[in-house]
Amino acid sequence: MSTTITVQDINKLRQATGAGMMDCRKALTETNGDFEAAIDWLRKQGQKIAAKRSDREAKEGVVIAQTTADNKTGIVVCVSCETDFVSKNEDFVAFVKTIADAALNNNVNSIDELNEVVVNGVKVSELVNDKLASIGEKIGITKFEKVTAPYVAAYIHGAYRIGVLVGLDKEAAQVGKDVAMQVAALSPVAVDANSVPADILEREKSVIMEMIKADPKMAGKSEDMLAKIADGKLNAFFKESTLVAQAFVKDSSKSVGDYLKENGDVKVLEFKRVALG
Repeated sequence: MSTTITVQDINKLRQATGAGMMDCRKALTETNGDFEAAIDWLRKQGQKIAAKRSDREAKEGVVIAQTTADNKTGIVVCVSCETDFVSKNEDFVAFVKTIADAALNNNVNSIDELNEVVVNGVKVSELVNDKLASIGEKIGITKFEKVTAPYVAAYIHGAYRIGVLVGLDKEAAQVGKDVAMQVAALSPVAVDANSVPADILEREKSVIMEMIKADPKMAGKSEDMLAKIADGKLNAFFKESTLVAQAFVKDSSKSVGDYLKENGDVKVLEFKRVALG
């Protein structure tokens, strides 16, 4: 039984990837409408995907990133809504800041914990429901991240559309800010090659091998040669997608790793990035 591919499905894939309409239709047809599989199908055809998956999870809303006064702990909270009319409203932004303050002041570790926090005698979950009723849009706390480190930097980019936390091994305010801006701009998947999540690594390896096998120029090459080519492409992925290997956005002549060494040999322990679509 074949899956019906709608115009809405095709447009969604186009917006997420930047690929052409016919390519998106073909990708969805080949993968029986599986959205994530269609993205991989496009990549295997050699297409450069424009959007990061992590940026598509919330349509509109407000993202707040902030730290405790001693910069030892930071949180990012995303409260989503349906329209930018609401997300740009000062009262709504203030409402989300109140929730972020509650998260930080009560040292919560999850959305569930945050919803149970009491603010002025009312649970956060009830405050959210009251706000939903007053503005007439579906809203909710959709993302929460936390970082604890010797020094945590927080950064908000693009009118509350991206929030970043960076945990460092020592106090370094300017370095923290610069690295957080890097994370906001280039959305690395991990700090370095060794910390890339196993599922992302396996998925990338799979895509690379499919691309190599599909390339007529690779026909007849030895397994050793194909393995070397695959390693080269994987190293290119690490350089593009891991933080310390990326070109530094404020000076592309050096990597982020170079910048860190030049500024006190600071180590990035972890980072969190939350973005609206």
